[in-house]
Amino acid sequence: MDLNKVKVLALVEDAFEDLELWYPVLRMREAGATVTLAGKEKDLTYTGKHGVPCTVDVGFKDVSADDFDVLLVPGGWAPDQLRRYPEVLDLVKAFDKDKKLIGQICHAGWVLISADVLAGVKVTSTTAIVDDLKNAGAEWVDVPVVTSGHIISSRRPPDLPDYLKAMVEYLEKA
Repeated sequence: MDLNKVKVLALVEDAFEDLELWYPVLRMREAGATVTLAGKEKDLTYTGKHGVPCTVDVGFKDVSADDFDVLLVPGGWAPDQLRRYPEVLDLVKAFDKDKKLIGQICHAGWVLISADVLAGVKVTSTTAIVDDLKNAGAEWVDVPVVTSGHIISSRRPPDLPDYLKAMVEYLEKA
């Protein structure tokens, strides 16, 4: 797939892990993809755990999985909030149903757990949510990045180069 034609949707809520949002967003943009940032409402500004701001382009209610090729779910504490929005869970389920690429890192697995899309999926994450992932039916492994079908997962910020390399390679082969 030509990355210049790829449309990425990144989910944002307060206390996102700054690097786990911005590194993938910037890397995807550098590769030519169009990235849209989504939050509760259009034009809201959220603050990352380390103080980096992010103003979103659209509200969760105003987007459809049909319009995107990739879903990015950053970690930090944001996933605990993101999984409480029915619209976010509907988006995750739609991406999963259509086998579109879903990227999750660190605590982002919480969102996929709440969307009930991880049964039988091999994943990695921060060790803090291993039990949660296993209880959701996922197979957890402790490696920098895991590609399991259309879901690519990673553990934490030091693994970001491996995570984004796997995502770009996946898209180039699609």
